[in-house]
Amino acid sequence: MAQNIIAANWKMNNDEYSSKKLTYEFLKLLNRKNNPKTLKVLCVPHPFLLSIDNMCTGTESVFVGAQNCSSFKQGSFTGEVSALMLKSLGIKYVIIGHSERRDFFSETNEELLNKVLRSVERNISPIFCCGEPLIFRNKNNHLEYVINQLKETVLKLNKESFQKVIIAYEPVWAIGSGKTASNKEIEEMHVAIRKTIKQKFGSSVSKNTSILYGGSVNAINAKEIFEIHDVDGGLIGGASLQAQEFIDIVNSIS
Repeated sequence: MAQNIIAANWKMNNDEYSSKKLTYEFLKLLNRKNNPKTLKVLCVPHPFLLSIDNMCTGTESVFVGAQNCSSFKQGSFTGEVSALMLKSLGIKYVIIGHSERRDFFSETNEELLNKVLRSVERNISPIFCCGEPLIFRNKNNHLEYVINQLKETVLKLNKESFQKVIIAYEPVWAIGSGKTASNKEIEEMHVAIRKTIKQKFGSSVSKNTSILYGGSVNAINAKEIFEIHDVDGGLIGGASLQAQEFIDIVNSIS
């Protein structure tokens, strides 16, 4: 069975002090009610990876992830952060393919595939984002658009490498907008993604692949979303910047 995962994406927010404060408040709220079988991943800005990871060390089922990595292994690429660098810090997860990276930094599927390859080479699990802009949903081409994103990236991996991948479906029009896809829309996409994985890699891999939903998830709507068929958790943006709201989201998944 796929593992339940709640991942926080802090994006480019907070300085070192406020990042540590947020982590402290989150860890303080963890208690016996938190299901240890649910993986919690805090994806924090690169400068704070080590300090936040040190704070989380020893806390059951809580890990730290990066928000990006380079498509290159190493070399003269000023400002880039390689998967090897992340690995040397003990980082086990990295977000790849977020729509903000695609839109603002023009990241292509080819580049994203290389980032995924660099990550899995270092045994780092990519939280791979996919999702459609509103224009494709309005044209009723949303399923084809998202499946094509996967076919041009993670579905090109071999079976062993793909099993390290976590999929995060985030409709672009719902990210940070306050709009959430309907339960029917979410289920339709998650079922289609899992079916496509099954066709490529077989039933066992499909059943064990975690598929998360992201896009204006909050403490109010989280439980209902996590109860949708084929939803194994969430990639949480703005709501993860408030410790109490994030812990309420964590506690919403059974």
